[in-house]
Amino acid sequence: MLQSKLWRYSTMVAPAVLLLVTGAAIGQAQKTENYDRNARATVLHDANVYVAADADSQKVSLVTPGHEVIIVERNGPWVKVFANTDINDDANEDDRNKPEFSDDANVTPASGWIRDKGIIAPGRAGGDSILFGSAANFENEAEHPHAPKGAAHEAYLLYRRVAEYFPDSALAPEAAWRSADIRWQLAKLDASTLPSAKEQEAYLRPQLYEGQLKKVMKMYPGSKFAAMAAYDLLDNKLCGDWQGLPKCPEMETGLYQKYAQQYPDGPKSAEALYNAVYRQGVVVTMYTVQEDRKRAQSAVQRTQALAQELKEKYPKTDYAARGDSIAFRVSQGIPIYGSDRD
Repeated sequence: MLQSKLWRYSTMVAPAVLLLVTGAAIGQAQKTENYDRNARATVLHDANVYVAADADSQKVSLVTPGHEVIIVERNGPWVKVFANTDINDDANEDDRNKPEFSDDANVTPASGWIRDKGIIAPGRAGGDSILFGSAANFENEAEHPHAPKGAAHEAYLLYRRVAEYFPDSALAPEAAWRSADIRWQLAKLDASTLPSAKEQEAYLRPQLYEGQLKKVMKMYPGSKFAAMAAYDLLDNKLCGDWQGLPKCPEMETGLYQKYAQQYPDGPKSAEALYNAVYRQGVVVTMYTVQEDRKRAQSAVQRTQALAQELKEKYPKTDYAARGDSIAFRVSQGIPIYGSDRD
């Protein structure tokens, strides 16, 4: 999955395409505010938008995979569309009528013709599988070195279309989760480059947009995808930098322990409980450095208890063995944080 490939994302996000509308098309474009949503569709490939149903006519825009078009007319192998009519997420209510990724309120969708190929609309037989497979292919490409520019973003959009166009599909829950997770990881990577990323307190840095992940939890309660969405959301509560003080790993121990209790059968539960073990082991080291023996010993006991719980609940995972290793090192007085040389 993409979350394990964050370092590759920095060159993969497609730049926004600002659409220039010709004078003849402006009148039509301004009518798109109330377009028929049943006519919407998305494309699986880069589609040039032409002024006329003729490949030799002027190009007015480009629709990239996952972006939407509104089909208004057909002419043989061509379809007339309003292109890139996507609207922003509900993160900003004032932006709901703007084309997606545009910062200019005066920018309107481009009207023109595209070839009638690689177009998937809601209700198309097998469309859910086609969209999901296309998204998975882009996601796979994004995981490779020297990935095509925009691959991760196109995967995000295409997964999103699966859930939007085919809400009753068996693929919809996973598609909604994958789309939300890709967006989250891209935003997380971007935030990690800001100076505020090193702030100890979470409230001192910009919070990642939670709307899409929370929607997954609301739409698919009790599912493994809801559990994974909840795990992602923990990022907004974690410290940026511990700064060598036990306050943060103590707090984060509690966050991960609570998550594992709330989602005992989730795909991330063993990992969460291991993270609690590790952080409590770090707390042992920090209190030992501060020569606070009472708190250090209390942290040792909590580390061992958490490691035992991890071993009992998830014995077949490597996290159980890793937790066992942390507990052993703590019992031997070997530092978990910083240098462990004697």
